Amino acid sequence: MLKRSGLAASVLLLSCWLGYAKDKKKPLLPEDILRAQTVLVVIDPNAGMDITDPNANRIAQEDVEKALMKWGRFSLAMEASTADLIITVSKGNGKAVEPTIGGVPMNNRPVIFEPTDSGGRVGVSQGNPQSGPPDPRPQTTVGPTLDMFVVYRGNKDAPYSSALDAPAVWRYTTKDALHSPDVPAVDVFRNVIAESEKQLAGKP
Repeated sequence: MLKRSGLAASVLLLSCWLGYAKDKKKPLLPEDILRAQTVLVVIDPNAGMDITDPNANRIAQEDVEKALMKWGRFSLAMEASTADLIITVSKGNGKAVEPTIGGVPMNNRPVIFEPTDSGGRVGVSQGNPQSGPPDPRPQTTVGPTLDMFVVYRGNKDAPYSSALDAPAVWRYTTKDALHSPDVPAVDVFRNVIAESEKQLAGKP
């Protein structure tokens, strides 16, 4: 009986290893994502404004933009119509249910100046224009307790909200993924792109 159990366990381990090896041959990211040149960074529309830290998501958005500019692979888009990719960010605070402020247009930034060691950008952002004035109101937000960094394909013929209705291309959710100012999520995304390019090139 022990020998039979040991054989079954060996077969199971071999099957898992073969499945893992097979999955490793599949590119982590599709080719069209690797060809992307422009990216728009927005705050997740479903994220409310944290009452105890109202600037958390805005800071995370700006830190991600600075990290992307420092990387230098992508140009930052000022609006969805020029974005190949859209990245949404949302800070977690460890609470699954929390009181927040809704009705605040968090993705409206009239003028942007983002200095970095390699330069900066100045422009007008139209990430989430609203037809009416802000309508701040208390609400309860139920969502992830961890930081979220999610990548979507851009849809240049529609508002960015339409692009976010499609399945995400890649997501990274963990504690301190958007930690200021180093932003580990951008480093992980950079490594995933590098690994995907190696796989597509047939390198070990």
